[in-house]
Amino acid sequence: RIYLATHADMFRERLEEIGLTISINIMRILLNVTKILSGYANLLKVYSLKRHWIGAALLFFLKLLMMAVWIITFAFTGSVTAVEKVVPFHPGEKLVFEVKWKFIPAGEAILEVLPLENINGVDHYHFSMTARTYHYIDPLYKVRDRVDAYTNIKMTHSTLYKQQMRGMRKKDIVVTFDLKRQKAQYAKNGKKKKPIRIKPGSFDPLSVFYAFRFFNLKEHTVLKLTVTDGKKCVLGKAKIIRRETITIESGTYDTYLVEPDLEHIGGVFKKSKHAKLKIWVTADPRCIPVKISSKVIVGSFVGELISAEGIGEDAIALKR
Repeated sequence: RIYLATHADMFRERLEEIGLTISINIMRILLNVTKILSGYANLLKVYSLKRHWIGAALLFFLKLLMMAVWIITFAFTGSVTAVEKVVPFHPGEKLVFEVKWKFIPAGEAILEVLPLENINGVDHYHFSMTARTYHYIDPLYKVRDRVDAYTNIKMTHSTLYKQQMRGMRKKDIVVTFDLKRQKAQYAKNGKKKKPIRIKPGSFDPLSVFYAFRFFNLKEHTVLKLTVTDGKKCVLGKAKIIRRETITIESGTYDTYLVEPDLEHIGGVFKKSKHAKLKIWVTADPRCIPVKISSKVIVGSFVGELISAEGIGEDAIALKR
């Protein structure tokens, strides 16, 4: 790259001598290509040194891109009182996000509201999230995950949670909710753990995101909600910082900036001394997440909404 930069003029003069002309823009393109290759080389170098942390961060960020699977998991929804309003989502809604590590596209996550599912004679909401890394990232850390979550129609609690991993790591997780005894049981690859006690109105890591969307947001308020992954039950917190307009590739949005408390989020966030996490959700009745940004020990991650289906014309307050 340095060689090309310092010898660009010489190359152009030589080519002109033999009757050819070359645009300096092409040279710039070549320099940009070398930057990309250099960046990818740095990715490989860092990966070879910190494979576990980078892989864990990629996996974690893709999950939390269920707009905030793990982030919102232990962070969103709450002490702001829910009010009656039109259901902010419907079966057929599909949100697609792209995740980048530094400037490198790493993968995508898809959130969907599937048709109502009948469980034991009762209709339930069925939410799903699929996450995958792109093929050129797979050799570094392959992610092929699917999460399915079920809640009652009134959206007051979770009923069932399933997670299937078929990437670098392979496992099946099922969390069942016993509402009468207020307990949740975690099972990994068929092996059940001792049930834990949960609080009334507890949600699983994916359903809590959809429950969050029933709340009216205001600046400088703190959100709280009880969430469980079957291993622990916590009261997460998140603060609504301010209302702001942001522009990403898919459009311009009127949003609220939300910063979750990372106290209950482990993994790479726990290992990062100054870890930060920011989430932007639309400032309209649908509260659709459009951007997530995090800064951890292995670098910065950004997830952005790239497409949306089944959200209705009134779903986004401002989009140009």
